[in-house]
Order: sequence, then C-alpha cells, then structure tokens
Amino acid sequence: MFRSRRYRVDNEQVVLVLTVLLVLAVIVLTSSVTFCLSGVFILGMFALSAFTIRAHHRALMHSAQLVNGAQTPELDRLVRICSQKLQPGPVDVYLVKQNQMNAYTFGIGDPKALVIYTPMVQVMDPGELSFVIGHEMGHVALGHTWLNTILGGMAGIPAPFGAAVLLYAAFRWWNRICEYSADRAGLLACGDLNLAVSALVKLAAPNIRSQQEFDRALAMLDAQDDDVSNVLAEAFQSHPMLIRRINKLRDYAQTAEYRQMQAGVNGNVGERAGSPMPTGQTREDPRPAVTPPEPQEAPKSPEERWPWLKKKED
Repeated sequence: MFRSRRYRVDNEQVVLVLTVLLVLAVIVLTSSVTFCLSGVFILGMFALSAFTIRAHHRALMHSAQLVNGAQTPELDRLVRICSQKLQPGPVDVYLVKQNQMNAYTFGIGDPKALVIYTPMVQVMDPGELSFVIGHEMGHVALGHTWLNTILGGMAGIPAPFGAAVLLYAAFRWWNRICEYSADRAGLLACGDLNLAVSALVKLAAPNIRSQQEFDRALAMLDAQDDDVSNVLAEAFQSHPMLIRRINKLRDYAQTAEYRQMQAGVNGNVGERAGSPMPTGQTREDPRPAVTPPEPQEAPKSPEERWPWLKKKED
C-alpha cells in the first residue's frame, strides 16, 4: 500500500518551527508571562479545545448525517476511494444540512471528523467532490487538525498588542501554507487538475452554468491579487486567495514528483496513470487548467461538457 506525505509543501514545517520560535521569543522579550505560566496557559487552551471538540463531535452525531453505504452510497463510495488513495487514518464523515459552501475537519484523537455541507454535494460533481474530500483528508494525514489546536493556543498567549498581532499573523501564515499542502492532497484524490480548479472556482461561484460564466468567475478571481487591500487582508486570513491556490496547483501538477505521487495513490485503488475516471467524472472540464483540449469533431451538449448541469437524483 502506497502511503507517502511528500505532497506536503516544502516550507510548511519551516513556518511551523518559525511560529513556535516566535512565540518563545515574545515570551522572553516582553516578559508578559513566565515560561511556567506559558506552559500552563497552553495546556489549558489545549484542554479547553479538546473538551470543545469532543462536545462538537457529540453534537454532530445527533444532528448531522453520518456518511455510510446504506444512506449515502455515492458519497460513501467517494469517501472510501479518497481514503484508500491518501491513507489518512480513521475519519468519520458527516453531512450537514446548512446553506453554506463549506467543508472542514477537526479532531485530536481518532477518529477525526470531516464535515461536508449539503450545498457542496448539490453543486459539485463526483470528481470535484473528491478534490474537496481529499483536501480535508490531507489536513488529517499531515497532522494539521491537532497541530492547529496546539499552535492556536500558543499564538493566543497573553502579550502586548503589537506582539499579539504578530503572533496571530504568524499563525495564519502557517494556516495558509497548510492549505496549499491540503490542495495537493485534493488533487491526488481527484486525479485531474481541471476538476481541482473547477472545484476551487465553485467555492466562489457555485451557480456557474456555462463556459462563459466560468470564465467570468475565474477572471474575477484572477484580479483579486491585483488589489493591495486584498493582499494586506490575506495576511490575517486562514486561507490564501483562491487564485493563488489555483496557480500553486497548476505549478505542482507539472512536476515529476506529482506524477510519481499520482501513480502511487492510484495504485492503492487499482488504477493506472491515465486510466479512465470513475463514472460521472470527466477530464474535459470547463476551463483547461494546463493546455486547451483538442477540438471536437462533433460539438458536445452542455450536459456532456459540464457534468454538473445534469439533473441530480434526490
């Protein structure tokens, strides 16, 4: 069984170490709290987070729908394939009926919890959903779920305002690096750069229904990093701008390392590199992510060109 974490972004662990060192430097230089009290504070924050996470998990078990083969067979199939590919360890997947385009994962011990909001299932096709599921499983596999709890507690150590802002920005810097790593996991899970890009665009424009609408949405995203205010605001956000994530994935998809990793994870489910995608997926999605597709002799219908236009069964 192929199990590798080489899709982690190179400087992710460097940023993690720098953030921890920054916390220690703030403690020493500001003398706002002693090392002993800092340790107590971090342990207290960790204990509080563990209690909150356990309570949240219990609430999910009562209010959300656990994804399984009996009630949600198609989604369960995607979860199993992504899990076989990425080998993240024990993960329970929940479907939450709320009007949000969101998915997230949390947990300290096993099993971790992966939460998907129903609009994502309604809007995205199987390949795009595989990217989302793989992204969240990447967070689990790389240890982001429990590291986020610890590092968040450290970044919240009482400190003068300037130092506190610096710690918060450093923590968010690490968060954003983690998103790039998780995006790589999502790409490995879905196996198609076009599907990964389409999934990211739909996070901002879930109602696109034509090539023209897709192009307009991508153009709007592409312009975001031209605005200085957006660049400054990103420094305090947990996620990079979508266009940065798309461009990072495009770069990664052209590397020999990606091709080796994709072949390895595909082998976990008995697929070969370049093998046909599962039913409902297509390698010819709305906007070419690397090179344009070959011209077709016969034009395809919108439903064939964009699988999400097909009417979904209830």
